[in-house]
Amino acid sequence: MNWRALTAPAAQTLYPVHRMHGVILLLLLLFTLLLGMGNSLHSRLLWVGEQTWPNYYLLNPDATEPSCQLEMDVDAEVRKRMDAYKPDPDDLFSSPPNPEAIRQSLARNLELCQQEYVLYEQNLEHATPALGLFKTVEQGLADFLLDNIELTKYLFIAMFAMAAAIAALDADHIALRLPRNRAEWRFSQATQFVVNGLMVGSLNSYLGKLASSPGSEGTVDLQYAWAAVFGLFMVINVIRFVNVPERMKKGRLALSSGLVMPLYCAMGLIAMSYFFFVDGYSSGLAIYFGMMSNLSSMFINIGLYVLVGMVLKQTRLPELLLNVIKPYNLPAPMLASVIIFATAFPTAFTGASGIFILAVGGVVYDELRRAGAGRQLALATTAMSGSLGVVLNPCLLIVVVAALNKEVTTTEMYGWGFWVFIMSASLFSLVVCKTQGNWKPRPAPGAFRASLVQMKPLIPYVLVGAIVILAIWAILGLKFNEYSAPMILPLVMLALVFLDAGSDSRDAGESRLQAFWKRSSYAASDSAVHIGALLALIGFSICLGGILERSDIVHALFPENLTSPWVAMLVIVVMLTFIGMVMDPFGAVILVSATIAQPAIQLGIDPLHFWIVCLVAFELGYLSPPVALNHLLTRQVVGETEVLAGERTGTFWHRYERLLLPLVVMGPTLLLVAFVPMLFYAL
Repeated sequence: MNWRALTAPAAQTLYPVHRMHGVILLLLLLFTLLLGMGNSLHSRLLWVGEQTWPNYYLLNPDATEPSCQLEMDVDAEVRKRMDAYKPDPDDLFSSPPNPEAIRQSLARNLELCQQEYVLYEQNLEHATPALGLFKTVEQGLADFLLDNIELTKYLFIAMFAMAAAIAALDADHIALRLPRNRAEWRFSQATQFVVNGLMVGSLNSYLGKLASSPGSEGTVDLQYAWAAVFGLFMVINVIRFVNVPERMKKGRLALSSGLVMPLYCAMGLIAMSYFFFVDGYSSGLAIYFGMMSNLSSMFINIGLYVLVGMVLKQTRLPELLLNVIKPYNLPAPMLASVIIFATAFPTAFTGASGIFILAVGGVVYDELRRAGAGRQLALATTAMSGSLGVVLNPCLLIVVVAALNKEVTTTEMYGWGFWVFIMSASLFSLVVCKTQGNWKPRPAPGAFRASLVQMKPLIPYVLVGAIVILAIWAILGLKFNEYSAPMILPLVMLALVFLDAGSDSRDAGESRLQAFWKRSSYAASDSAVHIGALLALIGFSICLGGILERSDIVHALFPENLTSPWVAMLVIVVMLTFIGMVMDPFGAVILVSATIAQPAIQLGIDPLHFWIVCLVAFELGYLSPPVALNHLLTRQVVGETEVLAGERTGTFWHRYERLLLPLVVMGPTLLLVAFVPMLFYAL
């Protein structure tokens, strides 16, 4: 792939464009977005109703006149009831009623009746057609939200099915390398067919257990939906096994051919082998993968963040931001340092590191190469540009940690995460400038003024983004924070795409609306591929984590005679780094929350400290072989040719700098974060 082609200002896409599927997925994501905003909209409607009609909550346009007696002679009614009393000869404990109790009861009933008439008169006073219409809309929305609480799960399954099907059709599931001949292509499709078949078999086993469980109808329906999804994947695998692309040449399998197996397949095979042969738990794959349904809102947010990243790629924002620092003529080491600091915050806003790499990794790589950076430094910086921001506000990963673990809050983690980011980014700058040399900037005269001029094109983007955020706050009362970011950011980015589709950045004869629609559909098409590949990886990561949860590994690592928090922290660092190497961070957080977190905290490790260490270990993990997810995504963006070209010449460091530099930076960072804070509470 030609990495320079990714920086074109016109609409761009990395993968074959599925316009129809992209549009459907875009509408599906927007519907889930609106459904997520439903509670805010209903709260806003109640607020508007109360401001417009006092006591709106009590008003009923269809109220009828109360049937109670408004006027009553209480004393006469008491005498009447006393005279009507006749003792029961068969009741030994029969006694005449208490006249004072009757009088109090009648007085209370009379007071309640008066209140009902006052409310009825208020209803008559305010019972206008406008109130009736407004009440119908507000209560209709409330009923819809209550009746469709479970709808989110099925929307998530539909989103996953469509996205993963597109990833399967295009053979874009994440693997350590791409197939290079027809035999490897068929091997990849065959392993996917086997794993999808194992999932169908596991679902069938789980359905057999649910058949004898009362009250499991809702769960049964979900399992049938999942079975249909994986059955569809099997059909796609058969089609792609038979129809091999013409670009694939004839060849044989080699020892390295196993690398073309998608990572989710390797995880599925390992997990099912344990569940079936060791644990005798044939339904384990279905149960652990089905955990995604219980956290469907979180995974839909991941889809929305992917959409944000792909929409960002359809704008000129990355280029315009880089234009601000171009006048300073920064040498490659200094530019790499600036990029690491500058890209961390957009990474946080796109929810996860991989999404940012897919969105703007091509632009980052391009600018570094233009500044004179070698391929290895450019690749390392591109991979790390999407990692250091996972500890910053409003990154979704920290929201997930706080949601699953009540011992920590997002505010605490974002606060300490900021200083961890400063330390790791500074260490990166130190290492790069020391190893590369020639780091001192030599700005041309007037560079500062030229930089200010380059900021001018950014002003409309800032204004439009601010207007959208303020409009959502004014209409829905929804403030922008880490919880609302997945819902607000897609709308902000779509507005920026519409702004960006000006006459100077669209094709001749194309209207702004046509350019907007074209770019949005391209973004949705790319989103489909990444959502499918990412969610499949997350789902089977959870399945792989089930081995850790059901085995005695945790008890072996944290035996009862282990009392030293220092030894426990050493074990945790090694274990979390290994988990980060082989699992997606979202699946890893779910696993660690269920298995390692509580034993570690019980050994005296501070909960906030534990989770900060966990995030840094994950950062190191997905920059480290054997999987090195961020490097795989970087390869997807810049092309395998560029990666291989960088390994042909130079010393060992220069040939493998893209792998070694992140380890040299994040390794010491993890050790400092893990052990220095313990000096203040574990001595």
